[in-house]
Amino acid sequence: MIETVYAAASEGGPTDGIAGWATDLMEKLGAPGAGLAIALENLFPPLPSEVILPLAGFTAAQGKMSLVGALVWTTIGSVVGALALYGIGALIGRDRIRALVKRLPLVKIEDLDRTEAWFARHGSKAVFFGRMIPIFRSLISIPAGVERMPMMTFLLYTTLGSALWNTIFILAGYQLGDNWHKVEEYVGTYSKGVLVLAALAVVAFIVVRVVKARRGGGRPPGKHHAGPREYERDGTA
Repeated sequence: MIETVYAAASEGGPTDGIAGWATDLMEKLGAPGAGLAIALENLFPPLPSEVILPLAGFTAAQGKMSLVGALVWTTIGSVVGALALYGIGALIGRDRIRALVKRLPLVKIEDLDRTEAWFARHGSKAVFFGRMIPIFRSLISIPAGVERMPMMTFLLYTTLGSALWNTIFILAGYQLGDNWHKVEEYVGTYSKGVLVLAALAVVAFIVVRVVKARRGGGRPPGKHHAGPREYERDGTA
């Protein structure tokens, strides 16, 4: 069966190495191996879940692991990886983030204040839906840690979002059989679209800030408004 998986993986073009590595893990560890691969994918976004998850579904279809086991273990892996990034965000902390933002050109501390306010209102939705957006599905755990989102809330929405994403791709691989690698072709277009939109947003942000600065709309360096939490600490309004 493993030879069959490698034969299918060879049709995946540039994903040969990743498919082979994931196949080795699943061969040696079964469903927990799929979970380990997904945990690492959270920590190292260049490892594509759109390759690992359909491959796990294909492996389950071949009888080398149970379908339920693949779904459960990959979701566990997603949560473990997300918890690690949440911990990194918590270690960095809000104060360090604010200190860094103050040193960044074109970025104002008010931008961070607005982001924090937005995350306070929509953090649960961001964690849930963020689990279904390439690249951001890993990164969303860091601001959750920085803002110290309640752990039970973070775990709930991370688990739900991860379970939904994983189930879609594992079932696709399970149903497609030898053609499991076609999933990556379709999702690759989606991923590129997300990256293009993110790049355009960054470019638009820079252009707007540069134009405002040239028109004299920028605030002198080193001055900023205190964020909501700073007001609380200073005791001023």
